[in-house]
Amino acid sequence: MSKPIEIRNPRTGKYDYVIIPPPERLLVQQCNRLRRAQQNWFDLGLDGRIDVLLKWKDAILSNRDKLTEALVIDTGRLRESKLEIDWFLSGIDRWCRLGSKLLQDTEKGTSIPFINLQQTAVPYALVGVISPWNFPLLLSTIDTIPALLAGCAVIVKPSEITPRFMAPLMNAVSTVPKLRDILSFIEGNGKTGEILVDNVDLICFTGSIETGQQIAIAAAQRLIPAFLELAGKNPAIVLKSANIDLATSAILWGSVFNSGQSCFSIERIYVAEDILEEFYHKLVAKAYKLKLAYPTLNSGEIGPIITETQAAIINEHLLDAIEKGGIIHCGGEVEEKGGGWWCHPTVITEVNHDMKVMNEETFGPIMPIASFSTVESAIELANDSFYGLSAAVFSESRDEALKIARQIDAGAININDAGLTVMMHEAEKNAFKFSGLGSSRMGVSALTRFMRKKAFLIKTNSNYDPWWFNK
Repeated sequence: MSKPIEIRNPRTGKYDYVIIPPPERLLVQQCNRLRRAQQNWFDLGLDGRIDVLLKWKDAILSNRDKLTEALVIDTGRLRESKLEIDWFLSGIDRWCRLGSKLLQDTEKGTSIPFINLQQTAVPYALVGVISPWNFPLLLSTIDTIPALLAGCAVIVKPSEITPRFMAPLMNAVSTVPKLRDILSFIEGNGKTGEILVDNVDLICFTGSIETGQQIAIAAAQRLIPAFLELAGKNPAIVLKSANIDLATSAILWGSVFNSGQSCFSIERIYVAEDILEEFYHKLVAKAYKLKLAYPTLNSGEIGPIITETQAAIINEHLLDAIEKGGIIHCGGEVEEKGGGWWCHPTVITEVNHDMKVMNEETFGPIMPIASFSTVESAIELANDSFYGLSAAVFSESRDEALKIARQIDAGAININDAGLTVMMHEAEKNAFKFSGLGSSRMGVSALTRFMRKKAFLIKTNSNYDPWWFNK
């Protein structure tokens, strides 16, 4: 019998929910069952799969209130939970709309006049998804939906920190018979994830670098694809010509949305020294206007820090910065309220790369600001990191911003904005450095990466090929 895992409520601090990881034998059996059912799912054809996914969407709409309630308890915040459901539903619509354009066989001539090439693709039988706690619904389905559309069966292990949303989600799945045969969400911990990696044909993981490296090794040993989106320490560069009012508003949102608990969050801000004082004064004034969503969900914009571990990391980074000369202008600590952990938006100046807050992922509503004297030094500072997920550049000149963006080692660069990849998924991007591995989870490859390409080389005449041996 697997040992039960108690789940903490991030608003109250109470352990008020329990999950039980499946025994290894049952999990392996479940993987085998899903894999056996996959061929029937693929044989439905694209139109048939689209019809099933749209029925799932309708079932979610019928269960929306329960799903929202579960997400709110999981994460302690309301606004972002509603957005997660909206993004999830729009993801189903988007992929159903695009699928017929992207999943078509083609045939064409080749460089050899009598040989045609027919190109097709077949899905991986069973895709595994291991997702994190910061956006429990969105990040457990962002890979799942295109994988299903491609014709794969999917098994998902969300984080054991935020598992409550699974019950209403699976209730919706259970009302769509053809979907429940090839899609499953399972409770579990790190050990459950290890077993999953050993029993699927492709793995998607979002989470820490350390766990991602372990998954990459395990996948490599089995020669299965691993698509990893890992940590970030995303920089923003604000040039002297930038619109300071626009830049401060964009960076504030990009830094503290979801209390900074997002892989796309701005975590380092580099500002031209000529505008530094005006910039941080304006950022502080705007940050002061944001309130904690306490004591009620609607009391403010900033939700709780979801995990105690993350609260400790944020405090550690703040104390380290203060000890090394950082100056805090607002916020400044993680505090306990009603059993939960909370942090006001925090602006820090006089920071440098010797501080943890500038070189380790903080994952909190913290905005450290350093100045630069030349554009070259700003680019060097932005690239002085193990991470390369995303970034932002603010300038009056689009051409100047793009010139700088091309020199930043990151996959998605926002120009005069921040955090756009959470709002739009058309852009293909790869994670650079230690921020990830594999094809983009956005754009066309977000769908096509779940399929293996097959080529049929078709001879179109009855003549002997000129390179064959003589008769």
